[in-house]
Amino acid sequence: MTAVARVLIDSPLPQLDRLFDYAVPPELAAEAVPGARVRVPLRSAGRVVDGYLVELGEPDPDGRPLSELDAVVSPTPVLTPALYALARRAADRAAGSASDILRLVIPKRMVRAEKAWLAAPAPEMPRVGADAAAWADGILAPYPGLADAVAAGERLALDTPPRPSTVQPVGAWAELLAAIAVRTLAQGRSAIVAVPDQRDQDQVLAVLARDALALAADAVVRDDARRSGPERYATYLRLLSPAPAIVVGNRSTVYAPAHDVGCVMIWDDGDPLLAEPLSPGVHARDAALIRQELEGSALVLAGHTRTTDVERLVQLGWVRELPAARRESPAVVLSATREGESRGARVPSSALAAARDALTPRPGARPGRASRVRTGARVRGVSHARALPALHRPAARPPPGRRPGVRVVRGARRRRGRACSAARRSCAWHRRGASARPTRRRAFPNTRVIVADGTHPLTSVDDRPALVVATRGAEPHAAGGYRAVILLDGDRMLLAEQLRIGESCLRWWSNAAAPAAPGAPVHLVGVAGPVARALATWTQPTYARAELTDRTPLSMPPVVRVAAVEGTPEAVDAALTALRSEVPALPASAFLGPVPVDPASRGVGTASAAADTGPVRALVRFDYAHGRAVAEQLRAAVVAEALRGRRGRGRGPGRPGAASPRTTLRVRLDVPELDL
Repeated sequence: MTAVARVLIDSPLPQLDRLFDYAVPPELAAEAVPGARVRVPLRSAGRVVDGYLVELGEPDPDGRPLSELDAVVSPTPVLTPALYALARRAADRAAGSASDILRLVIPKRMVRAEKAWLAAPAPEMPRVGADAAAWADGILAPYPGLADAVAAGERLALDTPPRPSTVQPVGAWAELLAAIAVRTLAQGRSAIVAVPDQRDQDQVLAVLARDALALAADAVVRDDARRSGPERYATYLRLLSPAPAIVVGNRSTVYAPAHDVGCVMIWDDGDPLLAEPLSPGVHARDAALIRQELEGSALVLAGHTRTTDVERLVQLGWVRELPAARRESPAVVLSATREGESRGARVPSSALAAARDALTPRPGARPGRASRVRTGARVRGVSHARALPALHRPAARPPPGRRPGVRVVRGARRRRGRACSAARRSCAWHRRGASARPTRRRAFPNTRVIVADGTHPLTSVDDRPALVVATRGAEPHAAGGYRAVILLDGDRMLLAEQLRIGESCLRWWSNAAAPAAPGAPVHLVGVAGPVARALATWTQPTYARAELTDRTPLSMPPVVRVAAVEGTPEAVDAALTALRSEVPALPASAFLGPVPVDPASRGVGTASAAADTGPVRALVRFDYAHGRAVAEQLRAAVVAEALRGRRGRGRGPGRPGAASPRTTLRVRLDVPELDL
């Protein structure tokens, strides 16, 4: 009796998001194994498509005829049962397709890399030496019960120490996460560390690469999209082996098919880089929560601050807060202009005094270290082994002649491509744009100035005295930490029209203050109110708790879940009507809109949708208890609209029955803002 292969087709069409049955011909029986890549005929489209063989089953007793597998692309099983279950569960929760999630996780097949992997010997079981285990225990010692909680598979909210490492230019948080990973690997299980960006990833990898840990080269796996295709595919095949590993990567790393995962760690879950922009848009935190529930592995949500999403889980008892035995916090100073100073002064005298003091070597002290200043949307830093101030300026560009920190000589003729000839030393206007160095040179004479931003990326600075000017998130690390940090224009940052702007500012400022050396002053200039008090007292969980309390009566996320429905007025109206009918528990106040949207800014709908009746957008607020019913109904509406559009378009030339993957209805769940 011929076996039946149940195949998940790799297609963006929502109506194809299910398993299709195909007969396995005798000549492919040996290669058609669960998890293999296959090619199958799609009768409705009249063509052959790619897919994954999910499982083998018995034929239908009705004896209905089945199409046969066209080919087995590769006998290597790249889709594990655990990965498919995770992708299916995450897609169902977000009203999306499992194939969309698998497309983010499984790299494209590289034949040479696959042949080299199959010819190479299997990876050896990694070993953790006594010295590495002792180091990990020492790092985890300030958190009583942390090691046991991770071994027991608990869900934990961890407030990491806000200080730099004393060994290398990385944050102490990187050492903490690396220690948890080493301890998990010592127990013969894999550990996954998901971080927002490359800088954070390099910090964790730098800790794991220490000679003192003596970890094998293949025991630590780097998982990101910045490498070549063959390297990514070889890394993915390594994770499929039965040897555990420590996987460090970005948001899609939470799906990594590592062997026997013992712990999944998310660093700084409030960073927007951990929110997947591609459909179905599952946040890395939500995917990790689903994985922990399915596999029983430990989950650690770590950060210098705590998001309202994590605090909600803590309040529900779903995640346990695990504090350190001894609370650590930087010396935050709420700086304001003093009597006699101009209220428009950008840097108060107290902050300037702190920066000058930090840049002045003390008797018997080795010069070096750094200091930072943040303003608006950017961060400026100063580096000095003993002195380190930092500046942060706004993202908006003021008109010429009034740029922050820039002195333009009046009467000097500006010449394109070179500095002003009238005053080369005092005018910093050149082809690369205005520089803030003239004013800083007057305030900090004979001081080295270092600029770190997207144009001038810099990961670390040496221990010589310097003023480091860095944009937000681009602050370089200084050996021993910054000796002073100044955060400017915070009041302007709080004016952004966003629901979570206070939460975001607190996260930005906390991350900027964490690299300060122990006891170094951190000046927050011109900000008062709950956010400033939370930073000054280093009580970010309390602020998140208060935010949840304020949002509860208003039904704001994350107290409730929010779904966005976009498309033509007819499609959105049909979806909302069906949702009201199928989920009667939703009150009338749960539906907001629909209102017209700009298709150019949203990127939603087809050209026909932007005709006389343009696309519209509606929001649906619902409790977590109704999440499954809402997701299923909205997904059904997307499928129905896709089928309706396919029938309307008919069969196109050259590809009989082929349907365009674009649809007039788009659904996204867990929208963080009530943005109509």
